[in-house]
Amino acid sequence: MSIIATDKYTELAHNANIAGREIFSIHGGIHPAQNKAQSVQTPIEQAPIPATLTFPLSQHIGAPAKAIVSVGECVLKGQKIAEAQGFVSVPIHASSSGTVVAIENRPIAHASGFDAPCIVIETDGKDTWAEHQGTKDFTTLDKPELINRIREAGIAGMGGAGFPAAVKLNTRDDQIIESLIINGTECEPFITADDILMRERAEQIIQGTLILKHIINPCIETVIGVEDNKAEGIAALRKAAQGTGIEVVSFPTKYPSGGEKQLIQIITGKEVPSGGLPSQVGVVCQNLGTTVAIYKAIVLGEPLISRITTVTGNAVSRQQNFEVLLGSPMSTLLDICGYDESKASRLLMGGPMMGFALPSKELPIVKTTNCLLAPTPQELAPPTPPQACIRCGLCAQACPVSLLPQQMYWFSRAKNHDALINHNLMDCIECGACSFSCPSNIPLVQYYRASKADIRKADAETKKAEYSMERYEARLERLERAEAEKDAKRKERQAKAAAAAKAKEEAAKTAQQTPDTPTAVSSNNDDPVAAAIARAKAKAEGGAIDPIQDANDKLASLEKRLSKSKDKLATAIETNDENVAAFQTSVEKLQAKVDDAKTTVEKLTPQAPEKAAASDPVADAIARAKAKAEGTTDPIEEAQAKVASLIKRISKAETKLVAAREMNDENVEIFASSLDKLKVKLSDAEKALDTLKPQDKDSEAPKVEVPKVEAADPSDPAAMAIAKAKAALAANGALDPKAKLEKDIASLEKRITNTQKKLTEAQESGADTAEILATSLEKLQAKLSDAQQALSGL
Repeated sequence: MSIIATDKYTELAHNANIAGREIFSIHGGIHPAQNKAQSVQTPIEQAPIPATLTFPLSQHIGAPAKAIVSVGECVLKGQKIAEAQGFVSVPIHASSSGTVVAIENRPIAHASGFDAPCIVIETDGKDTWAEHQGTKDFTTLDKPELINRIREAGIAGMGGAGFPAAVKLNTRDDQIIESLIINGTECEPFITADDILMRERAEQIIQGTLILKHIINPCIETVIGVEDNKAEGIAALRKAAQGTGIEVVSFPTKYPSGGEKQLIQIITGKEVPSGGLPSQVGVVCQNLGTTVAIYKAIVLGEPLISRITTVTGNAVSRQQNFEVLLGSPMSTLLDICGYDESKASRLLMGGPMMGFALPSKELPIVKTTNCLLAPTPQELAPPTPPQACIRCGLCAQACPVSLLPQQMYWFSRAKNHDALINHNLMDCIECGACSFSCPSNIPLVQYYRASKADIRKADAETKKAEYSMERYEARLERLERAEAEKDAKRKERQAKAAAAAKAKEEAAKTAQQTPDTPTAVSSNNDDPVAAAIARAKAKAEGGAIDPIQDANDKLASLEKRLSKSKDKLATAIETNDENVAAFQTSVEKLQAKVDDAKTTVEKLTPQAPEKAAASDPVADAIARAKAKAEGTTDPIEEAQAKVASLIKRISKAETKLVAAREMNDENVEIFASSLDKLKVKLSDAEKALDTLKPQDKDSEAPKVEVPKVEAADPSDPAAMAIAKAKAALAANGALDPKAKLEKDIASLEKRITNTQKKLTEAQESGADTAEILATSLEKLQAKLSDAQQALSGL
């Protein structure tokens, strides 16, 4: 392959590659001190099994996993303890055997510093494996099966943000992938986890790369890209890759050439578009540590339960790489390495450029923990106070994505999100090159991270609002549709009714034209509505209406309504409905109308002479009204009629009150108050009658007969309830004064208890009836006091 030596970077790339492959340059970049040699002097060491393992349910980009174990359950090493939730998610496996002791929120290793749901396992020290089995010949498995095994092994990117590996590998069959690139760059200072892997486990890296090559099937090349500061690792990889068709490419060291889009540009010269994915330019890229995890999952059948982590910095006495179980406290490694907290300026997870400070060394190791950095102030000085921006432009020169950090800084401070989006803030890889090069020590990356979080939050709220609007509009549409359907049904019923009326009208006309028909207005007892329509029409047309037939029709209609009302009352009594009293009043009113209608029918119906001579209540009432209008009424008779009417109303009111108390109706107080008012009116009417009557010693007070309790029909629940109430009233009237007072006192005490209970409930719920109930309670207590005094006087 020919060399195009366009700049110093390309010339260095030419010297680094034996094959003479063309290497492309990227914009910007910096050259911080590497500090890598300290931690690669000794081989990888296996970290001990800790007493407790903590597994955060979110160790990757995407939806958190969901726990599938419970507290107290025993688990084995490699057993799934949390399953993936959604497409962009991965499961979690126990890294050692033990017992689940907690599933709760705990602090985790994250830049936010927030707590998150975690599964806590107390290890048993046995490290007993769950049953597992791999496949030595992975070529016997097809792409979907391999991707499913990678997903079920819980493998996420182990060098960056933790993107699920299976999602990257699940390319469409019609999508052409030209290049498969394995990222072994590891450009961040201090970190050597990938470097030590290349030196000691090059064969596993090559085997994992072959598995990925079998899945992706790139049509041009499979490349492992490594910076030229890892000479021993490059040599080991090239030796292991001989005869496999895998090319190991080295290129000059420059930060951040390990970024996915930057590495693709260096290797292929292709630029991934803004907001795009590598697959759009025919490339799939995977991390070197992830490749080893894929090898273990397919060939050995082991899920992702451990990783290589670098412990470095001059605040530890021993700088080394460890293979540590996921979930182990960071103190497990720091204590082995002699961590001296007093010497450290701070404790970081990751490198000095993209890492973040940790609040505690007891946080758990997760899938993305590639380094624990404990630097001294001499290695990594504490952040200095920022100065004013001098607009030098060094940040723009260092940016590997060709952004304008200075402008984005001003927009971030002003919270101008629209301008930030227009300046492609979301393309920022947060590498820290701008902050590193800023002479004013402005923490530019922190501004960008905060602005990204604000934009994502605003987008989420906008989507939520749009979804709510969609739901609201869908509801309106649904209601309009339901209303339209009701309107259509209503019009259909009206049309049918009009057609039926027209048919009956034609039938009536036909009947009028028929000689045998005795009258144009015929009665139809089976259809009271039709009869009423016919009567109204005949009346409007000035036709003759038979008064007897009209009265009979009205009586039939009222009896039908009375029957329905009795059914409703019976149902209300059976279900303890609060509207029993209303139904009972309706029945009584309809019964009165039926009685009046029967009287009218009897009056209109031809009677025997002796019956016709009998008293006519309707005529008597008319006569009394006429006499009152003419001023010829007898005051005594009028007062007596008023007393009799009040006695009758009191009898009905007492019946209602007794029935309401038996049904525990909430309207008892209303009925009792109404009865008290009627008794006051009766007392006034009796006094008025006494003043009108002559004071004759032989005169006797009018006798008030106790209404006779008639036997009720057992098949009529409403009639039974009324009869029962009347019987109770009659029995109460037969009691002596003392017994009656005792019974009244017991009833008042019960009413006070019920009212107190309702008042408490109303006050707790803030109901509007609380004040009314309080007044009612005071009245009841006053009545009880009066009754008790009356009883003590007997």
